[in-house]
Amino acid sequence: MDATAHDEDDASDLDALARSLAEAGVDLLVGTALDYAGVTRSKAVPVRRLRSFVTSGMGASPSWVVFCADNGIAFTSGIGVSGDLRLRLDPSRLRAIGDAMAWAPTDYCEQDGTRSALCARGRLAELEDRAASAGLTALMGAELEFALVGADGAPLAGHSWAAYGMRSVVARRDFLTDLTRTLEDAGVGAEQIHAEYGTDQFEVSLAPLPPVEMADTAILTRILIGLVAARHDLAVSFSPLPFVGGSGNGMHLHLSLARDGDNVFAGGDGPHGITRAGGSAIGGVLAGLSDLLAVYAGSVVSSLRLTPGSWSGAAVCWGLENREAALRFLAATPGNPHGANLELKIVDPSANLYLAAAAFLGSALDGIERALPLPDEVIGNPAESVESARLRLDAEPSGALDRLEASPLAARLFGASIVEGAVAVRRHELAAFAGADAETITAALRLAWS
Repeated sequence: MDATAHDEDDASDLDALARSLAEAGVDLLVGTALDYAGVTRSKAVPVRRLRSFVTSGMGASPSWVVFCADNGIAFTSGIGVSGDLRLRLDPSRLRAIGDAMAWAPTDYCEQDGTRSALCARGRLAELEDRAASAGLTALMGAELEFALVGADGAPLAGHSWAAYGMRSVVARRDFLTDLTRTLEDAGVGAEQIHAEYGTDQFEVSLAPLPPVEMADTAILTRILIGLVAARHDLAVSFSPLPFVGGSGNGMHLHLSLARDGDNVFAGGDGPHGITRAGGSAIGGVLAGLSDLLAVYAGSVVSSLRLTPGSWSGAAVCWGLENREAALRFLAATPGNPHGANLELKIVDPSANLYLAAAAFLGSALDGIERALPLPDEVIGNPAESVESARLRLDAEPSGALDRLEASPLAARLFGASIVEGAVAVRRHELAAFAGADAETITAALRLAWS
C-alpha cells in the first residue's frame, strides 16, 4: 500500500474515532503539554477536529515552554516573540475523562511535523529508546501527593485529621469514591489511594509503566483529581508546600531496569541482591543528583519542602527502605510484587514530569555506561550519621540553578535549549518573589500546579 493510501486510512480511522467519541457524549477534546515550570497548559477543540489536532496540530508560541508558575514569561536567547510551534496530539493515549471531555498528551513540534528540540516529552522518549538500544527495559511508577483545599485555596475546616487514618477517609469518602470510579473509568492503573500525614492530604500510587506512558498517565491522573475535586466544590493543591508549617507534597518516582528479562536490582552478589549494573545505576543517579536538583525540585517553593526529618529525601545517599535518603531502595521480596526498584523521593509536583523522569532514567543510564561503583549504603537517619554534613542535600535554589546551567550531564540529557529555558523559568520565580516570606510565596503559588 502506498503512503497516500496509508494516510487516507489513518485519516478515516481518526474521523471514525471522533464520531465514536461524539456518540459517547464527548464534546470537547483537550490536549495538554507541560511547560518548564511544571504547569499543565492546554489547547481544546470540538471533538470533530480530532484529525486536525493529530495531523497538523494546534498553534503555540515557543514561549509556551517558558511560561512561569506566576504566569510570567521567561524569554531566553532562543525563545522570543517570533516563531511558532504546533501541539500535535498523540491519539494512542486518547481517553474519555468524563464531563463531556476527552484528553490526550501532545508533543511540541515544528511546522514540518518533527518534534521540537524544546519538547520535554520527546527527550524522555529518546532516553527510553536509548535504554532499549542498550538492551535495557525501563519501567517507572509515580506516587502523587496532594492536598484538598477550598475552591479559593483556603484550608478546609470541619473535622480533625488522623494521619493515614480511617477517620480521614470517612470524612472525605464522597470525594474518594468519586475519584476511584473516575480513575477506573479512564483506565488509570491506580494501585493505592490513601490519606497521607498532612491535613486533608492524600496520595494516589500508580502502577509501573514504560517511562513516557508513566508520565502521560500521571499527568492525566492529576487532571482527573482536579476534575473530581471541582465536582465537590473543592480545589486541589499540588504545591510542594501548600501551607507553611504543614506537610509537603512529593511526586516520588520509581525506576526499575531489566536486561533480558532480569531485573538489574536483584539476583546479584551486591547488597540486597543488587547486580553490578544496578549498582552503577544507583551510582549514576546519586552522582547527578546535585546537578539535576533544579529539574527534580526547582521551584521557589521546593526548597521549603526539602528539609531533614520530613521524609522528603534531603540527603544525597541511598538505603534499603530509608525514607530520609534521596534514593530509597526497595528489594525483591514477597512484599514487593513489582520487584526491586529505586524510589527517588526528592521529586515534587512543581517539576516538569517528563524532564524529571528523563533526568532519573538518564542519570541511571549514564552510571551504567560509565560503570560507576555502588556508593556505600546509609543505614538509619542520614542526619544522625557522622557524615551528615557531607550527605545533606544543598537545596538552596540559586546554587541549584547554577549547577544545572553548568552541568555537562544536563546538557547531554536535555540539550542546551531546554537547560537554558528551565533555568530562565526558575530564575524568574526567584526574582518575582525576592524578599517575600514563606507565607507569601506558598499562598501565591498554592494552586499554581493544580
